[in-house]
Amino acid sequence: MLVVAGTLFGQGASSAKPLAGAIDIHMHCGPDVLPRSVDAIDVARLAKAEGMRAIVLKNHYVPTANDAYLVRKVVPGIEVFGGIDLNRTVGGMNAAAVENMAHISGGYGRMVWMTSFDSRAAVEAEKGPNKRPYVAVTQDGELLPEVKQVIAVIAKYNLILETGHNYPDEILSMIREANRVGVKHIVVTHAMIAPIHMNIDQMKQAASMGAYLEFVYNGLIGPYKEFSFEDYAKAIHAVGADHIILSSDLGQVVNPVHTEGLKRFYAGLLQAGVSQTEIDTMARSNPATVLDLK
Repeated sequence: MLVVAGTLFGQGASSAKPLAGAIDIHMHCGPDVLPRSVDAIDVARLAKAEGMRAIVLKNHYVPTANDAYLVRKVVPGIEVFGGIDLNRTVGGMNAAAVENMAHISGGYGRMVWMTSFDSRAAVEAEKGPNKRPYVAVTQDGELLPEVKQVIAVIAKYNLILETGHNYPDEILSMIREANRVGVKHIVVTHAMIAPIHMNIDQMKQAASMGAYLEFVYNGLIGPYKEFSFEDYAKAIHAVGADHIILSSDLGQVVNPVHTEGLKRFYAGLLQAGVSQTEIDTMARSNPATVLDLK
């Protein structure tokens, strides 16, 4: 194992290009209603300069498939994708909005996040007596009809089901429904961190049904820090690298830019006992499979 400028590199990575071939499926960027460190064009340029293979642009409030189309024209040579997050700004569980996103020029809209900041779990986690409306996905333990309609559209257009900021039992119900209707790719959005907080057994259950568990650097640093590299390493070895995707979930102005964060993420996991082969699987092979990249 070689240490260069404070970063660990093992087989399959180089000190010059530690992100070569890597894929980040969770990049926040501008333009946005929230402050972001870089915009979509700049983050694509950063990723391309590091030799990354693909990125996915995420916005909590507006679809990003159109951004992906335009960014590809400005920054050729890297795969750029987008999606739609089913918060209240797009009508919540709105199958028509998902179908429209699937038809945006280029076909680069791939991800469907099943509500994030407007989920019941997110709203109930907020402090204060006045709770705002949320986007429901279940009632009395059963998925709502509109949620099943969205999942059916995901299956129809071979999109990727991202489970969003929902409770673990709701997520597992979504995965079961997705399996029933033939959804090909499922990702449990940052499974360990707030407000999801899946435990190891729940993550194993999701993996047994074919879902990938996303682990993000944002959960290890800054104001959203909840875990250590050792915590992540323990979970990775319990669930198995074949079922996990590493993402940055960066773009916040208080955190490092995405590419710098990913370098620190991979290096910290190496130091915590995760092998370079496991990192290659989680940062390169698994996200490529989800995005249907050869």
